[in-house]
Amino acid sequence: MDDEQQRSMATTVVQREMMATTTTTTAAAAASIAESYAGRSIFITGATGFMGKIMVEKLLRDCGELRCIYLLIRAKKGVDPAQRKEEYVKNIVFDHVRERYSERLGKIRLIRGDILSPGLGLSDDDRRELTENVELVFHCAANVRFDQHIRQAVDINLNGTIRVLGLAEQMRRLVSFVHVSTAYCQCNEAVLEEKHYPAPQNPEGISKMVGLLDDDLLDIITPRLLNNLPNTYAYTKALTEDMVYQYRGKLPIAIARPSIVTAAMKEPLPGWGEGTNGPTGLLIGAGRGVIRSMHCNGEYLADFMPVDVTMNAIIAIGTERMANARKEDVMYYNLTSSADNPISWGEVLEMGRGILNQNPFCFALWYPDGSIKSNYLYHLLCVVLFHYLPAYLIDFLMVLLRRKPFLVKVQKRISAGLTILQYYTTKEWVFRCDNTKSLYQRLSPDDRKRFYFDVNEINYKTYLYDFILGARQYILKEAPETLPKARKLLRKLYIMDKIVQIGLYLFGLWLAWTYLEVVTGSIQFVFDTAIESLRGTTVRQGL
Repeated sequence: MDDEQQRSMATTVVQREMMATTTTTTAAAAASIAESYAGRSIFITGATGFMGKIMVEKLLRDCGELRCIYLLIRAKKGVDPAQRKEEYVKNIVFDHVRERYSERLGKIRLIRGDILSPGLGLSDDDRRELTENVELVFHCAANVRFDQHIRQAVDINLNGTIRVLGLAEQMRRLVSFVHVSTAYCQCNEAVLEEKHYPAPQNPEGISKMVGLLDDDLLDIITPRLLNNLPNTYAYTKALTEDMVYQYRGKLPIAIARPSIVTAAMKEPLPGWGEGTNGPTGLLIGAGRGVIRSMHCNGEYLADFMPVDVTMNAIIAIGTERMANARKEDVMYYNLTSSADNPISWGEVLEMGRGILNQNPFCFALWYPDGSIKSNYLYHLLCVVLFHYLPAYLIDFLMVLLRRKPFLVKVQKRISAGLTILQYYTTKEWVFRCDNTKSLYQRLSPDDRKRFYFDVNEINYKTYLYDFILGARQYILKEAPETLPKARKLLRKLYIMDKIVQIGLYLFGLWLAWTYLEVVTGSIQFVFDTAIESLRGTTVRQGL
């Protein structure tokens, strides 16, 4: 074979390899997120929660060719599954799907069960159907209350996950198991990477111990178990991650770690949210004038993720896990914003204050004029003066009017909530998000548009505006038409606040003047007494 023939054959081989590579790349690019979910059966826990609803809505909206979505939902006494499903899809987040893709709602299948029950409380028929059909699991169920007793936190977050993992092991067609964790499960670390972190104790051992000990003993040992972690939520999430990691090689696992999840940025409704946990509760408390001080380092970076951005990323993670056939690999994704689109707590609160003053709430106890304090002792002084003293005064007036006092109780709950939240506003972490950013870069332009999760797209001013209006409309049930009335109330509260401030200043000046007269009178009395005593001594010596 001459040199020319060898070169020709080599060229042909190279061309074939290039064509094969191009074909593979094209096929991979063609497999969009929607196509990856086509014909798939999905099992979701926590589907009735804040994040779960958004996931179900998004899958129905943009992955319409999927086969079935199984939702684990607790049974309600006297309510049959068909009625429960009807109640579920009537939620406002499904309006778009009901109007444009109503036939897709038939893909939802409710599975009666309970994350707290042995074997998830599944019937034999439901268990058989799940194990034979489910290909993807999204485990979103969790107890997100930071002040939860360790027994409840362990039973839901750790034991509940153990039960879901046990079911997933039986699923014959499983190609992806996505566990939703939190970016704050290792708060003792300054830099949080996308990797495995060992749990502070053995998860199975803690599960058994909590089941054996009574509440009094658990209360005694809980601080030692937490080991400087801020709450039982972070602690049990750290245990749970390690528990999930132990199933590597058995299940195709991915772990998503979102930071503080907040109201929607775009879909299904800008500003939509549920509940009053975290920043939402702080916003409502400040807007109603009952939160006047917060311990916070205004220079530290805030880190929060809109719920639609978060769930888009988790849906994309599901497809990424499908594409990786190696079960021994655990894939980690930090879903955070501060590294790429930073904003400080001070900027957030100042921007929010301006928007809130333009769009106030209909009901407020006092003019919303609080501020953040970096000094803890100064913050405590302000809490006493501006939280508890007015609360006791108003409750005293309520008693005089023969009405039930309430504000002291409200302030105690607020103080407990602030104590928990302030841990996150007085510390700063560095989050590494290389896997998440790499995943986004591999998406097609169409998928980036439909399943957006680039945090650089978050315009904080626009987002906070929608967040506040969303809190008014969806949580406090205050229609946009009530804004003129709310603004009138705000002006009245402002005038009252200034009158009280002037009154307090005048009272302070009066006290200072009175005290000054007492002090100067006392000094004059002492001085006069000393002079008289000195004169008396001089006269006696002269005699």
